[in-house]
Amino acid sequence: MYIILFGAPGVGKGTQAKRISREYGIPQISTGDMLREAVREKTELGKKAEAIMNRGELVPDDLMLNLIRERISKPDCAKGLILDGFPRTTPQAEELSKLMGEMQLPPFTCIEITVPSETIINRLTSRMTCSSCGKDFNPVFTEVPTNMKCTKCGGAIITRSDDNKETIQKRLNVYNEQTAQVKYFYKDKGHFFSIDGDRDVSEVYTSINDILHRLR
Repeated sequence: MYIILFGAPGVGKGTQAKRISREYGIPQISTGDMLREAVREKTELGKKAEAIMNRGELVPDDLMLNLIRERISKPDCAKGLILDGFPRTTPQAEELSKLMGEMQLPPFTCIEITVPSETIINRLTSRMTCSSCGKDFNPVFTEVPTNMKCTKCGGAIITRSDDNKETIQKRLNVYNEQTAQVKYFYKDKGHFFSIDGDRDVSEVYTSINDILHRLR
């Protein structure tokens, strides 16, 4: 089962990917998490990515594809995987399709989650993140620990520098101008579904689960 969760920043792709991963036993590949790990470790890729993300821009294709190729090659992806945050452009989708063919893996099914821009801005400006492990905390959905310590690793919970209204709006503009077009690549191949993400997290997952059952 090879799934792409697709949608604008803040629609809940990461939250849904974690539940799919847990319940279906396939790994979640979050390009955002991989990038943030590189930023925390101060690698060459991380330094380049940090500057780009802080400007609200997209990380170049060659950097992203290098991360994706390496991760898909690991043994835990042999029976399926969930892509969260990739592809972001039609050329990336084309290159990913070529990569899957080269590796003799099944084609991806793209599941789009849609949420109004106003809701996305409210979600992301409220979001906080663990400075150590990258776990997200958002009072819109769940209570944030009063001691501001991560429940996963004990790290400090902070507000990310790129989670401000101006940068978020720029990210949404980039998404609408560039990334949103990716859906047509998968529509043309007949591997595309779209669901309403402006609902309770469990309701959104139920819709996704219905699709996954059909794909089995």
